[in-house]
Amino acid sequence: MSGQVPVTGSAGPVLRVLTLSDFNADNFRSIMAHATGGLALESVPAPFGQVESLLLDEEAECWSPAPDCLVVWTRPHGVIRQFEEALAFEPFDVDGVLSEVDVFASLLTSVVGRVRTLLVPTWTLPGHERGLGVLDHRRGLGLADLLARMNQRLSERLADVPAAFLLDSLRWLQAAGPRGYNPKAWYMGRMAFGNEVFVAAAADVRAALRAVAGMARKLVVVDLDETLWGGVVGDVGWEGLVLGGHDPEGEALADFQKGLKALTNRGVLLGIVSKNTEEVALEAIRNHPEMVLGLDDFAGWRIDWSDKAQNLADLVEDLNLGLQSVVFIDDNPAERARVREALPEVFVPDWPSDKSQYRVALSRLDCFDTVVVTEEDRQRTTLYVEERHRRAGHRQVGSLDEWLGTLDIRISVELLNGANLARAAQLLNKTNQMNLSTRRMTESELMEWASRSGHHSWTLRASDRFGDLGIVGLLSIEDGRETFRVVDFVLSCRAMGRKVEETMLALAIRHGGESGVQTVDARYLPTAKNLPCETFLNRSGALRGGEPNLYQWKTDRAYTFPPQVTVITDEETSP
Repeated sequence: MSGQVPVTGSAGPVLRVLTLSDFNADNFRSIMAHATGGLALESVPAPFGQVESLLLDEEAECWSPAPDCLVVWTRPHGVIRQFEEALAFEPFDVDGVLSEVDVFASLLTSVVGRVRTLLVPTWTLPGHERGLGVLDHRRGLGLADLLARMNQRLSERLADVPAAFLLDSLRWLQAAGPRGYNPKAWYMGRMAFGNEVFVAAAADVRAALRAVAGMARKLVVVDLDETLWGGVVGDVGWEGLVLGGHDPEGEALADFQKGLKALTNRGVLLGIVSKNTEEVALEAIRNHPEMVLGLDDFAGWRIDWSDKAQNLADLVEDLNLGLQSVVFIDDNPAERARVREALPEVFVPDWPSDKSQYRVALSRLDCFDTVVVTEEDRQRTTLYVEERHRRAGHRQVGSLDEWLGTLDIRISVELLNGANLARAAQLLNKTNQMNLSTRRMTESELMEWASRSGHHSWTLRASDRFGDLGIVGLLSIEDGRETFRVVDFVLSCRAMGRKVEETMLALAIRHGGESGVQTVDARYLPTAKNLPCETFLNRSGALRGGEPNLYQWKTDRAYTFPPQVTVITDEETSP
C-alpha cells in the first residue's frame, strides 16, 4: 500500500480524494496533493490492482472516513477482459465487449452514494500502439474503433449520474507526447504513464473539483490595444487597426475574439478595462468590419485613463460580482503585475507576446469549468446587457422605489422539480453573496433533501419589461411544531436590490402563518463573502433570537409583498 500523501497548507476545507487504479498511481497522488489551484487536497492511499474488489468492499480501510472524491483510473485491458484479447488480435465480439463495459459502469455507479464526486478518466492506449494501422477504425477489427465505442458506452451509462464525470485522458497523453509512456517505468514500478501525464491529470482533477465546488470564474476582462486588436486606436484610428483580413496577426486576433465569444455561450461574461478615450474605443468596436465582438457582447466596461486596478474593481462591483470571479487579460506585463498586486483574488494569467498564441492560451484556461450549463448561463450576457439599459433608465428616475416601480417586475414561484433542479443546484453551489448558509449540495442531494417530510423548496423566476432574468432564487424551509426554519435563502447577484429578497422572505413568513406556527426563523452562517445577506436580514424587521446570528419573524405581523412586484403562484406551488 502506498504511503499517505501530506496535505499542503491552503485556505478552505480539505477534500479527501481516493484514487483506485490498476497501475501504480503514487506519483499522480503526490502531484495532485501538492499542486496549487485554490483547493487543499488529501490524497487517500489505496493499493493498486484491486479496483473491482475495493469498489465492492465498503469496509475497506480507504473508505473510512468517506472520501469527498473518487478517481477511478484504469487501462482498458486492465478491467475489460475481451479488450485484452482484442489487444492480442484475437477475435472479439463488439457487443460482448460493450456488455463488459456495462458491468463496469454499474460497479462505478454503485459507489456514488459513498462519495460526492466520481471522476473517471477515459480509456486510452499508449501512442506507440498502432493497432491494425489502416484498418484500426474498422468495426469489429480495429482497436481504435473498439476503444471509441467503449468510451462512448461508458459515457452513456454515466450520463444520468449527476455526480459522475468523465475526464479526457487522451489530451493528457497528447500533451506529454513521447514522454507519456516509459516502458522501463512500467517494468520496474508498474507506472503506466509518465509524470507529464500525471501533471495534466492532476490539473484536470483540480479543475473538476473547483467546478463541483462552484468556484468557476464568471467574468473575463480584457484590454483593447494589442490585446483585442493590433495597434493603438488613439494613434491609428479604427481604420488602421490590425484585425482580421489576410494579415496573419489580424487573423489570430479575430480568432481570439471568436474564442471569447464562445465563452459567452457557456455563461461567461466579458468586460473591458482599457486606457483609452472611451468614444474612440467604442467607435472602433461599432465600426470595424472585422470585429467579432460587438458592444452587446460586453456586460460592462471602464475605458478611461485611470488606474486599471481601480477601474477593474469598480466594474466588478457594478456587476455585483466578487473579485474571485474574475480573469484579467492584458498584453502589458506591467499592467498585469499591477492588478496581481492590488487585487490578488483576480486571476491574471501570464499572456504570450506572440499574438498567434492568444487563442491557444485562452483555450488552456481551466478556470471556467462548470458541472452544468443551463439556459440561464447561455443568456447571461443578454441579461447583463439588459441590466445596463436598466441602469441607464435609473439615472432618469428620482428614487430607487420609483425606478423599480417602472420595471414591471414579475416573480414566478415554482416547487423544486426535475425541470428547475439543475439551475437550483447551480444557484446553491455558486452563489456566495446573498446566501444564508452557503451549504453546497449536488442535484441528487438537494432533491433528496427537498423530498423529505416537512421539507419544502421553491425556485423563483424573475422578469421585467427589459426581459427575463431566469431562475434567480432558491428558498428552502424546514417545518417544525412551533417554528419554521429557513434553511436556504439564495439569490443571484444580478437580481439583488430588485425586491426579490423581500418577496422570498414574505413567502416564507406566509407559509409559516398558513401552517399555524408563531415564528419563522433563519440562522445566518457568516462567511467572507455573504455580508449582503446579513445586511438584508438586519433591515428586514426581524427580531434577534437569543442565539448568535438567529433571526426571527412573527407570523401574526403583516409582511406583505413589495408593491413594485407581481408574484405569480398557483395552488400547487404557493407556500
